[in-house]
Amino acid sequence: MRFPDIEGDTSTDVVATRHGPTAVTIYRPPGSATGRPGVYVNIHGGGFVVGHPKQDDPWCRYLAAHAGVVVVNTDYVLAPGHRFPAAAEQLLDVVRWAAAADRDWDGSRLCVGGQSAGGNLSAAVSRMALEEGGPEIALQMLHYAPLDLVTPAAKKRSPLGGRAVLKPWMAEVFDTAYIPRREDREHRLASPAWGSNADHLAGIAPAVVITTEYDMLRDEGVRYAAKLDAAGSLVRHHDVIGVDHGYNILSDNTDVTRRMYDLIVAHVRDATAPRT
Repeated sequence: MRFPDIEGDTSTDVVATRHGPTAVTIYRPPGSATGRPGVYVNIHGGGFVVGHPKQDDPWCRYLAAHAGVVVVNTDYVLAPGHRFPAAAEQLLDVVRWAAAADRDWDGSRLCVGGQSAGGNLSAAVSRMALEEGGPEIALQMLHYAPLDLVTPAAKKRSPLGGRAVLKPWMAEVFDTAYIPRREDREHRLASPAWGSNADHLAGIAPAVVITTEYDMLRDEGVRYAAKLDAAGSLVRHHDVIGVDHGYNILSDNTDVTRRMYDLIVAHVRDATAPRT
């Protein structure tokens, strides 16, 4: 979905991070917005090895226009050139930059989110922010994210079988490029839904977890949502019926895509509402 009716107000910047200068595209809400809006850091997907911020351009325009927030659409280093935890560390630096008090938005009302690998990295950033004393994150949005890189991809099943978008061999290629040794994938920042990694989440950013019915990654998303719920940090878990991984990019199901975008917008709007 391209949303040609949303022109958007965009600019670019470069953020200094521990893994080098990082390009960001900044989407500002319509000019009718007043005051200092909240901010949403968007992390694109692509299996940790491909993808680029531009693929999320329609979503970022939609979110800025409808939620009234500034959207920082960020790049990050890709595997296998840069392996775990480089991207997560780099993205935490971008989030800290977005949270700084001297921005022309309100960094104290900050969300982070992404789809697919971007959701995994959003979960990692949220966990690091919890453990390292900030920044405060008002909402983490995890959209059909891979959250268990330990369980072999061949053991993950989609009801669609071989017709599923994400194939076990693809997931294995992505995971191996990102973290070659399976034992290293047990790290809590890599596989938050695996084993006991999510047993101590008290205080982590409130979360919206979105899974899809036909996704081979659905079960790990359901497990992580349950752990977040037990920790008191689950805002909502929504399972999108009748669609597969990447439905909002790889299919023409505009009705479902717009409905889900509006659901996310509502949660972002609530999370970034000015505090009284």
